[in-house]
Amino acid sequence: MQDVTELESELLGRIAAAGSLETLEAERVAALGRKGRITELMKTLGGMEPEARKAFAAGLNQAKDRITDALNARKDGLSRAALDARLASERVDVTLPARPEQAGRIHPVSQVVDEITEIFAAMGFNIAEGPDIEDDFHNFTALNIPPDHPARQMHDTFYLAEKPDGSRPVLRTHTSPVQIRTMQAGPPPHRIVVPGRTYRMDSDATHTPMFHQIEGLVIDRDIHMGHLKGTLEEFCRAFFEVERVTMRFRPSYFPFTEPSAEVDIRCDRSGGQIRIGEGEDWLEILGCGMVHPKVLQAVGIDPDQWQGFAWGMGIDRIAMLKYGIPDLRAFFDADLRWLRHYGFAALDLPTLGGGLSR
Repeated sequence: MQDVTELESELLGRIAAAGSLETLEAERVAALGRKGRITELMKTLGGMEPEARKAFAAGLNQAKDRITDALNARKDGLSRAALDARLASERVDVTLPARPEQAGRIHPVSQVVDEITEIFAAMGFNIAEGPDIEDDFHNFTALNIPPDHPARQMHDTFYLAEKPDGSRPVLRTHTSPVQIRTMQAGPPPHRIVVPGRTYRMDSDATHTPMFHQIEGLVIDRDIHMGHLKGTLEEFCRAFFEVERVTMRFRPSYFPFTEPSAEVDIRCDRSGGQIRIGEGEDWLEILGCGMVHPKVLQAVGIDPDQWQGFAWGMGIDRIAMLKYGIPDLRAFFDADLRWLRHYGFAALDLPTLGGGLSR
């Protein structure tokens, strides 16, 4: 019978000499596998005298433990070496510029959201957000939208499954519910802009079932239409990057504002292009008005002490207008060729000082 000490020394030497994980696994099987040399010696214990078996088994188990420890330690070392070799062979120089054909692009909608929020942040507005799934109160009732208003009908609005209490959640049809939540969250004054997704059942070259809106809200004392007009003029001048804009306010109707107006800006459509700030044509860009007293009452604000204005516009549409994009549906086609053409470089961050659309 082979001496256990000699066998252990031999096996430990073979383990230490193993140069790869595959070789080490072969040594493990040769030593401790079902037909391994240590395993075969274990099978001889049954034919020994009790005293001899006790002494031999103790030495054999100790040798087995040391061999197992050596196998684990060598495996850890070989694994680390293999990982280091792989990292060295697959190293990427992150200081190299990206290949132009593989560089990602910022979607025009994301870029325009950044441009708008940059402008209004400079005016002192905060950015507010809210849930896409709303309840009837925040989406309709608190905004003074009557029960029989067409906006509540299923042919215009996406309703979700009815709840046990009979209410039906709705995919918000505008970002105005965030105005309600903001006014409920704390006392005035408020000055916010609200970018986000909205949902309506409509689809053609200028409408999609999901689109993007941005709204603004100011609630304070002694607010009037002049403040609204000045804010919108400054926004249009900065957004379209022109020295001056001429605007006109046409009377309109929205349930949540009174008085309400549609806003047009002067433009020139000659030559197949739209140039803002010149010409004799007009282009509608947004709706606005003074916040209706009933909206203030719905959120617990005294309309005799506080008043304000609100406005809203479609982000997708003004992106089309500013960057000459002809079809709204292409925004959501996930066409990489379109995105490479109309998208923006990752570091084209809009700033008022450096230019919004460099």
